[in-house]
Amino acid sequence: MYMTSRYRYTSGVQLLILLAMFCTSCKKFLDKNPNDQATVPVKLEDLQALLDNAIVMNNATVSWGEASADDYFWMPDTYDAMGLPDQQAYTWVRQDYTVYPNDWSAGYQPVYNANFCMEGLEKIDKHPLNEKNWNNVMGSALFFRAYHFLQLAGNHAKAYDVASYEKDPGIALRTHSDFNIPSMRANVKSTYEQIIRDARSSADYLPDNPSHPLRPSKAASYGLLARCYLTMRIYDSAFKYSDLCLKIKNTLMNFNGDPDIVNLSGNVPFVAYNKETIFYTQMNSFKKIYSPSFSLIDSTLCSYFQPGDLRKTAYFSSVGPYYKFKGNYTGNSNIFFSGLAVDEILLIRAESLARIGKTDEAMNDLNNLLVSRWDKNRTYIPITAANGQEAVNIILKERRKELLMRGLRWPDIKRLNKENRNIILKRVIRGNSYFLPPNDERYALLLPIDIILQSGMEQN
Repeated sequence: MYMTSRYRYTSGVQLLILLAMFCTSCKKFLDKNPNDQATVPVKLEDLQALLDNAIVMNNATVSWGEASADDYFWMPDTYDAMGLPDQQAYTWVRQDYTVYPNDWSAGYQPVYNANFCMEGLEKIDKHPLNEKNWNNVMGSALFFRAYHFLQLAGNHAKAYDVASYEKDPGIALRTHSDFNIPSMRANVKSTYEQIIRDARSSADYLPDNPSHPLRPSKAASYGLLARCYLTMRIYDSAFKYSDLCLKIKNTLMNFNGDPDIVNLSGNVPFVAYNKETIFYTQMNSFKKIYSPSFSLIDSTLCSYFQPGDLRKTAYFSSVGPYYKFKGNYTGNSNIFFSGLAVDEILLIRAESLARIGKTDEAMNDLNNLLVSRWDKNRTYIPITAANGQEAVNIILKERRKELLMRGLRWPDIKRLNKENRNIILKRVIRGNSYFLPPNDERYALLLPIDIILQSGMEQN
């Protein structure tokens, strides 16, 4: 099944009530009958309210991949103070975990809502008076399903590889709301085909720009497709969709004094929903081991930022000889942004251009990003590259610097090691070293044990 066992035996009506209770600010969509039995949503407004439930739909994207990646480290006393499950996650020890809530349950709750809304639309005729709202519900539901499928695949599926994607296990592709139907794992090929199909279809229904960044849009659909194709290493398509996205939304913050910057040196530099945000989501807090309360940023990574690069001030606060990360686009230093933003899409377009042989255009995109982050009192010297491979190497370094702690590093490591980048992860605890070699089986994170036991799906 796709939901944790805590929900599996809940009746459909009870589940809808639980979902409604997640967000009291949403319009109540269940009415009581005289016999005190709840009814399901029947109006477009009700379905839209279900998709507008940000607590479920936007505020709990996967975090275990970020916890497993290499942009942070622990001091020994932090390791000692952590519980065994967190210590195991930090050192990539396999664990049949049963902790609830978890990435799997949080990822499939919005998928359930999306499926429910699409099924609800089958009972509502589209006509000129409701066409705009009907399209928004359909497009949003398709987008949310694709978005969370991609998040889950980044965690639990192997890296996309045409040499093995028909046998590599992907994720459970739930495309209906009947949770009594057992889940089965699709292969990686089918997983990504479903994500692309949903994301492409969503763009046909959605407006160019949303009424609020918590809602999907055509720009977000294109950005999602760009992110997906980059993960698949299909760079011509990654270019196509990043370019389409940036033709709709391409505004960058100027770090020299943008209205959406509160204070570069403050604990919370950026406002939430700033002008770079295309679609807003944030990581769940189930795996807090990368939180600034516990973690420090890799010292080598911090050294990559040159004098004049304002990102070092914006992203880090110093703690003795080390640094903590604070540069979230959430308006909160402890809540990590995982959504789509202009800087990410610009870097996708730059990398894709470099990989398809358009080096000068790639470097133009990169320089446009970097100059917006550069101290206006220092001369910015544009970066150049002699060829496409040099450009790719430069852009990948800037990608890691720009997109810190957004849930992107884990899938990046997986895809780049398929290109023989030989990224080896290492943790050191009191003289003991732990390694995660390239293309290791542990890059496909485990499914919850109760899901395996009750569905019979294959474990990673």
